[in-house]
Amino acid sequence: MRKRFIGAIVMTATLLLTVGIVRGQQAAQAPQASPAQLDRPARISGRPNFNGIWQAMNNANWNLEAHSAEALKDFWQLGAIGAIPAGQSVVRGGAIPYLPQAAKKRNENRAKWPASDPEAKCFMLGVPRVTYHNMPFQIFQGNNDLLMVYPFAAAQRVIYMKDHSEAPVDSWMGKSNGTWQGDVLVVTTSSLNGQQWLDRAGNHYSNKVKVTERFTLLGPNHIWYEATLEDPQTFSRPWTIEMPLYRLVDKNAQLLEHKCVPFADMLLYQDLLQPKK
Repeated sequence: MRKRFIGAIVMTATLLLTVGIVRGQQAAQAPQASPAQLDRPARISGRPNFNGIWQAMNNANWNLEAHSAEALKDFWQLGAIGAIPAGQSVVRGGAIPYLPQAAKKRNENRAKWPASDPEAKCFMLGVPRVTYHNMPFQIFQGNNDLLMVYPFAAAQRVIYMKDHSEAPVDSWMGKSNGTWQGDVLVVTTSSLNGQQWLDRAGNHYSNKVKVTERFTLLGPNHIWYEATLEDPQTFSRPWTIEMPLYRLVDKNAQLLEHKCVPFADMLLYQDLLQPKK
């Protein structure tokens, strides 16, 4: 009797251990939620939830079109650090359809870089460049308007979901009006002042541009981003930028300030700041 009792205990323990091991293996194989997915509702007022910190992972801010790695001869002291990284085109079709005079201006911009780049002067980057700049940005989404915040030059823009009136004046960030097309957030920006560059390669547009962005949530941590530019003064036809945006899933992800105004003082006011001989 005693032997049968002990045998039953051993069999039961073996069974429980086996079940525990199987469950442990299943748990290890199951996909785990990232910190960004925890305590975050999938939808807000029936719409996809875009709340979070996002970033483009490409070299579009150097040049939207395909380009090879290249040395920056004016920064030779930096060695390999001071070089343009290679990048694939993010322009649908590969090339920007410039009108002849606009292409000439692009070449002039490029020849004068970096002094002539608004980024070097700590001016707000404008739309769409602010989205694929090499710093992340944050989307705040509630039941109505959305807010997008950017570290560089303390830029921000409200996405107006109801007030679609025209802006009284042109500005660096323009006015952004939003609508929902199903689950796609469509943002149309106009009233841009035309002084913006699209990248460090001198690509540009005029103050007649209209930028239509489409934000499509592919999953909890990915957005498919498209921006179509229409500007009859600069381009022969509308054209589109497209790329993925990635959510920062770090446990303590946050935007860090980049108050760049003091960094541009010598560039802008060197004749005033340099000591007189």
